[in-house]
Amino acid sequence: MKRINIRLLGFYSLVLFYTFASSPTLFGQTHTESLNDGWFFQREGDTNQPWQLVSLPHTWNTDAYTLKNYYRGKGIYERQFHVSGKPVHQRFFLKIDAACQSARVLVNHQLATSHRGGYSAFTADITPFLKYGEDNLLRIEVDNADAEAAPVSADFTFMGGVYRDVWLISTPMQHFELLDHGSDGIRVSTPEVSREKARVQVRSIIRNDSASQTRVTVRHELYDPQGQLVGQTTRQHRIGAHAALESAIDLPPVDHPQLWSPETPLLYRLVSILTDRQGRELQRTSHHIGMRWCAFDAQKGFSLNGEPYKLRGMCIHQDQKPYGVAMDDDMHRRDVAMMKAMGANFVRLAHEQQDNAILEACDRLGLLVWEEIPVVNSVPESEAFMQACRENLIEMVRQHYNHPSVILWGYMNEVLLQTNNLYKGDDHAKAIERILSLARQLETTLKEEDPYRHSTMALHGSEDYNRHHISGITDVVGWNLYQGWYGGDLTGFERFLAKQQQAEPTHPVIVSEWGAGSDRRLHSTQGKPFDFSIEYQQKYVEHYLPVIEEKPYICGGSYWNFIDFSSANRDESMPRINNKGVVYADRTPKDIYYYYQAKWRDDIPVIHVASRDWDVRKGFPGTMLPVKVYTNLSEVELFLNGNSLGRRTADNCFVLFDVAFSDGRNLLTAKGMHEGKVVEDATVVWYEAAASLPCVQEMAVNVGSQCYYTSPKSGVIWLPDQPYQQGGWGYVGGKQQSSQGEIHATDDGPLYQTWLEGLEAYCFDVDAGTYELELLYVSEPSGSQSSVYNLGQQAATVGRHAIHKKVVVDHGGGTLTVRFPYGDAPARLSAIKLRKK
Repeated sequence: MKRINIRLLGFYSLVLFYTFASSPTLFGQTHTESLNDGWFFQREGDTNQPWQLVSLPHTWNTDAYTLKNYYRGKGIYERQFHVSGKPVHQRFFLKIDAACQSARVLVNHQLATSHRGGYSAFTADITPFLKYGEDNLLRIEVDNADAEAAPVSADFTFMGGVYRDVWLISTPMQHFELLDHGSDGIRVSTPEVSREKARVQVRSIIRNDSASQTRVTVRHELYDPQGQLVGQTTRQHRIGAHAALESAIDLPPVDHPQLWSPETPLLYRLVSILTDRQGRELQRTSHHIGMRWCAFDAQKGFSLNGEPYKLRGMCIHQDQKPYGVAMDDDMHRRDVAMMKAMGANFVRLAHEQQDNAILEACDRLGLLVWEEIPVVNSVPESEAFMQACRENLIEMVRQHYNHPSVILWGYMNEVLLQTNNLYKGDDHAKAIERILSLARQLETTLKEEDPYRHSTMALHGSEDYNRHHISGITDVVGWNLYQGWYGGDLTGFERFLAKQQQAEPTHPVIVSEWGAGSDRRLHSTQGKPFDFSIEYQQKYVEHYLPVIEEKPYICGGSYWNFIDFSSANRDESMPRINNKGVVYADRTPKDIYYYYQAKWRDDIPVIHVASRDWDVRKGFPGTMLPVKVYTNLSEVELFLNGNSLGRRTADNCFVLFDVAFSDGRNLLTAKGMHEGKVVEDATVVWYEAAASLPCVQEMAVNVGSQCYYTSPKSGVIWLPDQPYQQGGWGYVGGKQQSSQGEIHATDDGPLYQTWLEGLEAYCFDVDAGTYELELLYVSEPSGSQSSVYNLGQQAATVGRHAIHKKVVVDHGGGTLTVRFPYGDAPARLSAIKLRKK
């Protein structure tokens, strides 16, 4: 019995017992233990700040949710561990599942390994650096500003840190290779699968770290989903001293395999056992595999196990506010479960290799996977960068090779997006050649690593990819399309795809991104692109999804994005956030989540009153406001406070009602029939009925916008703007303008991001009385981006910021007219509020 004691910085000790027994029935010579606790963290050079006690996963960049210039630099992680007694015939390895973007690992001040790439695992043999019988210092130096690591730019935050698990692994001197690009040295292929028969091949690398030649035996056992042994094979190998050997073994064919699919995620289990010449067990590993086959066709789309199959998917980043990328396994599993419950059968892990927990959940629950490395926006002129990309691709494939959920490996995303802006003339031609060279190298590497899966890349909606022959390199082309959001109209989506299908008829196509932003504070009955209203996002999705579903040549799509995630460079309605998600950052579903569920699930009845995102409303008596119900039922009846508003036939999985709410609490209940039983859903809408003019007590207007805006601070609802008519209220003159630039000095940014330019007057026909008038506008909305203020010995740079002016007016009755410019207020106005004192 060999005792190894690992002591964590004096906080507690963990005693592990490793058994070296002669009995061949015992195993456990290899032991894996997480080292996630007891770490101390400090930013490099931040010596004035004390070391911070942290646990892994950890990131130092939760500042990116508030700061555009979040910290990019180096961070240091340190902890101690104790190994008592020098183990005989034992090796120790340290595996780090991810550290962004590059890392150096030191054990007792000696460099054990370094790694470039922030999204893949890497392993080091730390045996030569250990001190036995005393404390060992483990130090990980992480840099999230490495210009040679992909990506160099992207629409997401490069959060630094050791943000996945760290493992201490001990093995005997003979073991499966742990230094195989972060994998465990075993790859399982199913090169031939049909309904009648499946062939399983196992490739393993076995290492002998001893100083003498030895003989080992490898046995592979295959168990079916019910746990019955269905095949096994054994092979002996002789391995030289300090050498490695690759073993490729075919298992007996599996007759009538139980096929894996998202609907039936049936998993076989492969157990690999390594024994020494005396038959003593050295190592035992287990992998779950799936029997399935798939194909992509430019005319017929995607097929799975010989049947046409539409890929219904989401893209997802590894992010959750306020934790950033430091998500634990349970958080990842929850995300996969939520996508599965929505009806998704496909997920694009964008734009980087992601946690093992996600792949394992996709295998178990049934989601097909596109996984990729983060070559995004452009390819810099750097051989070190290109070499790191090749290495990251090999790491991704080898680390996640055995997951049956993976059907696509990707390696570029919108790689011309910045290229066309950064480079001109000869420099542009050289940049294109770099992209082509890297893509061809990666394609060749990918086919060498995995000849059985398909390759892909994602392209933004530009013909340049065809013109430069980039789109023809991979097996499958992904198009990131945003017609009706970043430009054009919604119907441009299907026109673009039809044109591509005609021009490139041999390219299988996936819509790899499509999406529109939404902000729960913004609502509109006349939603339009880039207004960030909940309603326009719904309109956008309701147009795109049927096109993807109905066109047979479209293999499927992955909506951008499942979550609202961190993108520090973004301003828009929610600075630092890309808010295109179908769930909020805290994973509360938006109403649009249930449209997908209604479209994609036919195994359960779906009925959802889509007013959770707009559950507090305001209007004048008699105002009719829309209420939508998402459903996969044929007909829905809506009730308001128990009174029927009639029945509607569902079209495109929704029905729409116009509702006149009462002041206060309103109960909405939707009912339908499914298999002879009533199915219903209910929610409450709180409605504030404003007093009609001229007796208004308070009126707040979102000037220059057709959106209702609800302030999260006060709950005040700002009404959509309108032109003035006698007896009412509204603007005179001016042109509607908007900007998605960040507005400083306010939490109500969207209120200031629209305005009327060249406004003549704003009018209210109200009773006599004393009124408090509030004028909201922005400093320099169409001028320079920032101003510099001298504050004593300091200077502060301030961008566009909110101005909120209050004026008290004694009014004699009739039309209260505010003319512009008003004082120092310019002839532009973002919002106005009138309150009777």
